[in-house]
Amino acid sequence: MAVDRSPDFTSYRFKHCSIDDLQVTEKENLTMEQSDPMSVIIKGKDVSNKDYTWRLIMAALVGAFGSSFLYGYNLSVVNAPASYIRDLYNQSWSSRYNYEISSNTISILWSLTVSIYAIGGLVGALVVSPMVNKLGRKGTLLVNNVFAIVAALLMALAKVAGVPEMIILGRFIMGIDGGIALSTLPMYLNEISPKRIRGSLGQITAIMICVGVFTGQVLGLPEIFQRESRWSCLFGVILIPSVLQLIVLPFFPESPRYILLQKQDTQKAEKALKLFLGKEDVTQNIEEVFAETKLQSNVRLVSVIELFKTRSVRWQIITIIVTMASYQLCGLNAGVTIEKLGRRMLLIGGFGLMTLFFAVLTISLTFQHKASWVPYISIVGILGVIASFCIGPGGIPFVLVGEFFQQSQRPSAFMIAGTVNWISNFAVGLLFPIIQERLNNYCFLVFAGICLLGAVYLYFVLPETKNKTFVEIDQSFAKLNKVSSSIKEPEIGTTENNHNTSVITNSILNKTESKNESNTTTV
Repeated sequence: MAVDRSPDFTSYRFKHCSIDDLQVTEKENLTMEQSDPMSVIIKGKDVSNKDYTWRLIMAALVGAFGSSFLYGYNLSVVNAPASYIRDLYNQSWSSRYNYEISSNTISILWSLTVSIYAIGGLVGALVVSPMVNKLGRKGTLLVNNVFAIVAALLMALAKVAGVPEMIILGRFIMGIDGGIALSTLPMYLNEISPKRIRGSLGQITAIMICVGVFTGQVLGLPEIFQRESRWSCLFGVILIPSVLQLIVLPFFPESPRYILLQKQDTQKAEKALKLFLGKEDVTQNIEEVFAETKLQSNVRLVSVIELFKTRSVRWQIITIIVTMASYQLCGLNAGVTIEKLGRRMLLIGGFGLMTLFFAVLTISLTFQHKASWVPYISIVGILGVIASFCIGPGGIPFVLVGEFFQQSQRPSAFMIAGTVNWISNFAVGLLFPIIQERLNNYCFLVFAGICLLGAVYLYFVLPETKNKTFVEIDQSFAKLNKVSSSIKEPEIGTTENNHNTSVITNSILNKTESKNESNTTTV
């Protein structure tokens, strides 16, 4: 006889509250699916003011240090030892074929070394969906460290072995690590965070990318590792975040949403929530997951093709594609602010300000010889572009992907976002030298145009998602997608409704008790 392993949501509700706690009120409501025969409201407590528990912060920092930090680090670290890597190519070629390699061939090999990182990232983005479904979010982050360790060893030992191809292969494998990490980490942070701090905790991804880029630049200084005898150590540094994450992250729980909705283990999900939130009563948090489960009606995972065919998420997908493309194509590879001002304002404002500062930069470069003070305007323009990028576009796109889609759609959504992200990354690296050569000082107007188009699109399409549950965000897009919302607020307030609710409550309680007795007898 088949056993139903799906979570017993009704039993959970009544296990954690008494009949006196069940009320139907206009002030307190739990969003339920329209087809649900009952609209019972659990008298819950507000989320604890201590949202930032040490476990949440440490899980985010450890996850980001071994993931987004490495992404940023590998973007910048390859620039410092460029001359030594070119020499290694030349020496290896000479020893093999007894003549020096041409400068054109060295340039091609060097371009391949830099750009293959984005190709690896695309591969990582394509394989992330089956990995997070099979291994879980935390499990995928842990397994991903194997790619980073192998890549670090290949690149660090290339000089000793005299095989420069090891650097190219290592960069490709490191790109796979980055592609997996940039999709998995935001997914993990979105699912372990309370909705009130989901945005600010998700910003750790962007912050650690910047820290990684900065660290790669600092370690590449001549006084540290940019010497012929030491440059391979720059790649060996990758081992430190990877090994640290591999050691520390197992002590933190898996995503509670993944445990509940895909592993169908209510007890483990409740335990994980208690550990992350630092409180014993997690009923309200579990109920939010129940509401999402009611919305999707089952936990069958949605493929990428099915997601593209789903009309109810059409504009969510378009918004993610536009946001991710603008994020990379803007020409650039604030934690608490995101929760105060919201995602919408920061994204639109960030892209809008970038448009302005790109224009300022173009004007200052064009007229830099007209006066001695004009070059300082260029510095202001550059700093303005960087600051505008950091306040919104730098981290919010990763947060939005996790907020727009249901549990069953999320892995495929992250795969789509990651694919767009890495293709755009590769396009910028490939096309920017050509654009710069053809347009000279006016090349930044291309990026200004992209930022402007992104800001205009987001102004008309993007709803605010701050402090909203996944169900409420889904309802915000229902009108744009021209579909009726899957969830309707319960109509309450009449005597008849109250009477019907009471009858249904007692009925479900009786069914729950009968089911428990049946399960006990079966055992």
